[in-house]
Amino acid sequence: MIFTDDTNSALSFVAALADTVPEASESGVDELSTPEQLAAILDAWWYSGRRDGTAAEVAEVAAARDRLRALWRLDRDDVVIEVNSILEEANALPRLVRHDDLDWHVHATSQDAPLTERILVEAAMAFVDVIRADGMDRLRACEADDCDGIFVDLSKNASRRFCSTRCGNRMAARAYRARGE
Repeated sequence: MIFTDDTNSALSFVAALADTVPEASESGVDELSTPEQLAAILDAWWYSGRRDGTAAEVAEVAAARDRLRALWRLDRDDVVIEVNSILEEANALPRLVRHDDLDWHVHATSQDAPLTERILVEAAMAFVDVIRADGMDRLRACEADDCDGIFVDLSKNASRRFCSTRCGNRMAARAYRARGE
């Protein structure tokens, strides 16, 4: 295991959220522009706690998405600065909690905190684990030449190159065609 289950989940959620931008989404449009789209991604990732379901909340989460997406492109020392900033802004206080069907895990904000704050803080806590494990190389950008997606490489040998099977298959088909010409 590279990271703990809650870190894996938080990082994978951030990558999925970050890939709702037009340049990374399958549809080519912003997939986080309505309260219904936000609810769908939160439900898909079993995101608990307070949700306001407003257009303002969507705008705040979209801004957080962009802030978190930028972390993938920073070096380790710059990620530390941003993570510390996020934790300080939220006055994060880590504690162990158990809820829903989940056993003990760490939260650093309350379930009643605004959604954007919880997303940022949970992501920052996951990045703490990544930084401490010197695992920034596991946070990758898709190698497909027409995709701007990001992902967490949780493979055993750190060999994943694409954000999705779709991108991997598309690039393999292009390489095959290029060899045949």
